[in-house]
Amino acid sequence: MLALVPAAMMPLVATGQVERAKRSADTDQGDTVYKWEAFGGFAYTSTNNINSSRQGLIGAKVGLTRDFGRYFGLTGEGAFYETSFSTPAIENSTQKPTETSVLFGPVIHANLYGPVSGFVDVLLGGEHINGTSQTPNISFAGGAGGGLEWKLGKHLAARAYGDDIASSFSLIDNSAALGNSPHKSWSSRAGIGVVYRF
Repeated sequence: MLALVPAAMMPLVATGQVERAKRSADTDQGDTVYKWEAFGGFAYTSTNNINSSRQGLIGAKVGLTRDFGRYFGLTGEGAFYETSFSTPAIENSTQKPTETSVLFGPVIHANLYGPVSGFVDVLLGGEHINGTSQTPNISFAGGAGGGLEWKLGKHLAARAYGDDIASSFSLIDNSAALGNSPHKSWSSRAGIGVVYRF
């Protein structure tokens, strides 16, 4: 009769060992999955979308991402570029252009190796050019990009990113009566910053 007690307990012990191994494996696969991540940092954009300008603008970008699990999220970002990379910002002109963008889209990210992870995103939204005589000065914009992140702590990571964004502003001497532009250009952007997950 007493021999039946250890025999009855053996399945429970084995189950406990399996559960502990499963929890350990889950922990090894990655860190805690947070629902939100906020980004802020330095930003640069080329100015192929500004007439007679190839100098580039420097500014800042902020973003917020809602993650749905470990790999997929929806992101929104806003960027403002004001300082010209060199002068004059526009050839043979004293104009000082600025650029504002607001973009949204899906993002896919994954761990690559150790503290390094990567992501790719597709963005769609709008851009506004100020400080020039371009007509129109607001355009739909969209493109794709990606980046790398280096984990700094439980919530913090350093990020380097780049993308290519298309927009359609004016040709030179475009008529204000036209109200639209057939001129599409691609501007490369890049930057570095800090990500906070919560």
